[in-house]
Amino acid sequence: MGNSQRRAIQNYRTRLGERGLARFEVLARDADRDLIRSLARRLAEDDAEASKLRAIVGEAVAGEPPKKGGILAALRRSPLVGADLDLSRQREEGRKVDL
Repeated sequence: MGNSQRRAIQNYRTRLGERGLARFEVLARDADRDLIRSLARRLAEDDAEASKLRAIVGEAVAGEPPKKGGILAALRRSPLVGADLDLSRQREEGRKVDL
C-alpha cells in the first residue's frame, strides 16, 4: 500500500474519531450481516432512539433480570399523565335473580 493510500486511511479514521466513531471488525454469521449493519447504523446516530436501543441490547446481552419498577416507569412516560381523565363509573347493584 502506498503512502497516499495510508494517509487517506489515516485521515478517514481521524475524521471518524472526531465524530466519536470508531471502525472495527466483527465476526458473525453471514445471515446476520444486514442486521448487524443496520444496528450499527442506528447506534451511530446517537439520538434518543439510539440510546433506547443501546439500553435494550445491553440488557439482552448482559443477561441480567429486568429492574423492578419497569411498569411504573412506563406508566409515568404515558402521554396521558396529567390529562385529568375522569375514570369513575356509576355503581349499580345489579339485577335481582330468583333462584
